[in-house]
Amino acid sequence: MENSSSDKNGKKGFGTFKGVYLPSVLTILGVIMYLRLGWVVGNVGLYGALLIVTMSTSITFLTGLSISATATNMKVKGGGAYFMISRSFGIEAGAAVGVPLFLAQSIGASFYIAGFAESVHNVLPHYPVIAIGVISLVILTALAYISADIALKTQFVIFLLLAASLISFFMGQAPAGGFSIPADKPLSLPSFWVVFAVFFPAVTGIEAGISMSGELKNPARALPFGTLAAILTGYVVYMAIPIFLSANVPQEVLVSNTMIMKDMALSGELIMLGIWGATLSSAIGSLLGAPRTLQALARDHVVPRFLGAGAGEEDTPRIATAITFAIALAAVLLGDINALAPVLTMFFLTSYGSLNLIAGLEGMIGNPSWRPTFRAPWPVSFLGAAFCFSTMLMIDAGATFIAAFIIAAIFYLMAKRNINARWDDIRRSILLTLARYSIYKLADTATDPRTWRPNILVLSGAPTQRFYLIELADALTHGKSFLTVVSILSDMDMEEERIENLEKSIKEYLRKRRIPALVRVTLAENVIEGARDIIDNYGLGTLAPNTILLGETEDRKNFEEFSDFIRHIYRSRRNLVIVREGISPERTDNSPRTICVWWGGQHENAGLMLVLAYMLQMSPEWKNSKLQLKTIVTSEGGCEAAFEHLRKYLVDSRLDVEVDVLLKKTEDAYENIIDRTSKGSDFVILGIKPPEEEESVKDYASYYAKLLKSSKDYPPTAFVLSAEMVHFGDIFN
Repeated sequence: MENSSSDKNGKKGFGTFKGVYLPSVLTILGVIMYLRLGWVVGNVGLYGALLIVTMSTSITFLTGLSISATATNMKVKGGGAYFMISRSFGIEAGAAVGVPLFLAQSIGASFYIAGFAESVHNVLPHYPVIAIGVISLVILTALAYISADIALKTQFVIFLLLAASLISFFMGQAPAGGFSIPADKPLSLPSFWVVFAVFFPAVTGIEAGISMSGELKNPARALPFGTLAAILTGYVVYMAIPIFLSANVPQEVLVSNTMIMKDMALSGELIMLGIWGATLSSAIGSLLGAPRTLQALARDHVVPRFLGAGAGEEDTPRIATAITFAIALAAVLLGDINALAPVLTMFFLTSYGSLNLIAGLEGMIGNPSWRPTFRAPWPVSFLGAAFCFSTMLMIDAGATFIAAFIIAAIFYLMAKRNINARWDDIRRSILLTLARYSIYKLADTATDPRTWRPNILVLSGAPTQRFYLIELADALTHGKSFLTVVSILSDMDMEEERIENLEKSIKEYLRKRRIPALVRVTLAENVIEGARDIIDNYGLGTLAPNTILLGETEDRKNFEEFSDFIRHIYRSRRNLVIVREGISPERTDNSPRTICVWWGGQHENAGLMLVLAYMLQMSPEWKNSKLQLKTIVTSEGGCEAAFEHLRKYLVDSRLDVEVDVLLKKTEDAYENIIDRTSKGSDFVILGIKPPEEEESVKDYASYYAKLLKSSKDYPPTAFVLSAEMVHFGDIFN
């Protein structure tokens, strides 16, 4: 036996036996063993009982392996299961499991006290069960409140009593006059899973040891050895008792007599002492563990920090103990063993499933930081998680979904609080693993128009100068595809630290405006050349940007260079969107905003323009806007035919779009018609011609200059050039 000793900081540390094995095994061999194991055998038979014991212990054993691996890979501090989950999955997931776990541990104390009160009431029926429970809770809380060391020292005596009671039971036999068989009446036997739910808390005693992790001298050694030893001890005892009972006691007696172990034992008094000792020690374990979980939650700012205040050299969480007492008191007043057991089962299975997931993911991802001295194969940990979650569904699907909803709600609230954790976790590794898998799979998949999304790279410069570019890109992606904001600086003497700080400031600027985007800041002697390099080299595999969005240039000195840049983008098979801020129409009423698409039908521009217009209309910023499709014909006879053709195309495409066919008169220019009929629109989308293979940069620059001149009075406008090898029209088939 290991005694408590002082570590190098002078703080007491409990050893494997006293700190982990003893509280765990006393909680495992507790109220269920004495008061409900016979009932389990009576309801599902010997083989059913052995199956329940084996299934329950298998879940706990697999979880014990996962805990052992995790505990030997990190320095486990106070909080037990919560600490492990939060340091692996992040503070949000830790809180989502830790808060229900704290409630389960608090209710667990009342569960064990309810068992103690029931056994005392059977001996002294004139004392009410609730009164016995309340008095017991007050005394045990006072003991836990004073000192964890004192509370744990009492458990060694209880362990001896428990061992003596089991010896007395196995040496016993049926009473001389036989058992009193209840009057004949049909047995109403609960289902296998209901019985499983009542039994399962019997094997959750490992939480008692885990919760004391902050009090251990050497958690990396004590947690694995103490936990697994307690699980195996419990399994041997729980397999032996049903065999003994089934061979000696009729089914009717097992179902109706909860004190059958007392009646069978050589000394009934020893059984009663064992029941009282086991139930009270289990309650002490919960009253010690629950406050320490709450203390850890408070110190991580999940709950108000004052709840984690500690007292004395042992850092006893007295405020947290008082709150645990209040919750346990409410449960003592409201519930009995059979009512409380399924609640505990759900919460503990959630905790166990999370602990198994941690070890499984850590092992599968294989980070260099994952170097546990106790190794469990990661498929085994995943198997444990699967057992936990599938068992929850089998016990009560409705309760499982309620538990999942509570966990999801806590996770969401924690994410909204945006607490900055002081530690690293494995979430980034999980995301990298998923990204790696997805990128490799995408590389083997051909581009499909029906699943196409714009992966937009915005050449915005400083975001504050041309924020309208980022707003448009965000509206087009609206959180469902990729967006990268690029700022190219020509100050080649800028230090790396300044670049990083600028990148961080842009990220913060976007975060405050709730725009999800990647940010890239780069240096180049020439901004256009820097943009070329980004377009050619940025991205990973098939996740390279497919659409470049930038503002226009109105400096005539740059027209040829800019036109050559357009040609480079086109030849790189990237779609291009050039945005001109324009003059937004003034609106004095609540009429819907209008997106106007000019349908020219040339190249693939028409399909891409319609896709972008539809995605813009679906964004929250343009919700309830009106989409118009306009086209120009040169003859009166073509008006009706063009209208019917477009109307049928849009109906077949399941698009709610207004069609407007305009007639070009001889003296009227296309540019004038577009200018005149676009003025009431809030956003205009126009196609531009691609650079021809033999066309010179100078000629295309002339075309660009003409485009700027004709659109100088337009509303905000996007000039679209399709270059990607995608038939965008197929999206609307």
